[in-house]
Amino acid sequence: MRLLITGAWAQAEKNIPTLNSIGHDVVFMQQERDVLPCDPLWVEGVVCNGLFLHHDIRAFKNLKYIQLTSAGLDRVPLDYIKQNDITLNNARGVYSVPMAEFAVCLVLQLYKQAEFFRDNQKAHSWEKHRGLRELCGKNVLIFGCGSVGVECAKRFSAFGCEVFGVDIVSFENPYFKRILEIDRLNEVIPSADVIVLTLPLTKKTEGLVDSEFLNSLKQGCTIVNISRGKIIDASALVDSLKNNDIYAALDVFEEEPLSHDSPLWDMKNVIITPHNSFVGEGNGKRLTDRIIRNLENFGGAAYQNTDNSAKK
Repeated sequence: MRLLITGAWAQAEKNIPTLNSIGHDVVFMQQERDVLPCDPLWVEGVVCNGLFLHHDIRAFKNLKYIQLTSAGLDRVPLDYIKQNDITLNNARGVYSVPMAEFAVCLVLQLYKQAEFFRDNQKAHSWEKHRGLRELCGKNVLIFGCGSVGVECAKRFSAFGCEVFGVDIVSFENPYFKRILEIDRLNEVIPSADVIVLTLPLTKKTEGLVDSEFLNSLKQGCTIVNISRGKIIDASALVDSLKNNDIYAALDVFEEEPLSHDSPLWDMKNVIITPHNSFVGEGNGKRLTDRIIRNLENFGGAAYQNTDNSAKK
């Protein structure tokens, strides 16, 4: 297959000989926004992330295979891909472990007052804090029960939490006490001590966390977003954080970088990180293994959505 691969796959260049050895003719481009290094008519397959945000997919008349380096599918034109029987693979599972660890880390920072102790260390101040909280026994609600959600559930369960899930469809998983369909989310939101958002951005999930959702949270609840910024109504979140005893740990935002004048920066009940939760030293090998395995197995099958709508 004639492959265009991009720098979104960090280990792309050093794996070109491997791709050649399994029968692929490869052209490489580092930046996806740059001018294409080949005629789009030449391309039969791509390994990329946001290539089609910068180049019209309709110009790739012979395209039959797409391998994304991301888990989400919101950067590709899904309707066109389906209509043209283009095989689509994502990076489901590649980033799940570091993201799940990050989610637990963020909650523990808030529960164990990490900022308080760090500030005191800098000031050489020996001062105890009597307001630390325990994760054990807390109700954790995970929105999106795909690979990231499952890895989160494993880790919160290990802390003695009761873990519930919300997904597009209801199904059983041993790491969740129960998984409800998303249309029944109002049944479980009020009892949640921690809410973790791991679901993909779709028309149905955009703005899911709105004023009604936030007003249903119990006092002391912590909401963690490691999925997509647009899932939360930002203005509604700011209002709720100002007026209620709730907490937020936010790794993703509707616009990135987060504006310097956003009120979220200065809120004591908020942790902000720069879309960093996916980073881990095991990602490179997991992604490379997946890309090569998928290319070895590709047989021109019709489009398949490996994300299963609510899974990462």
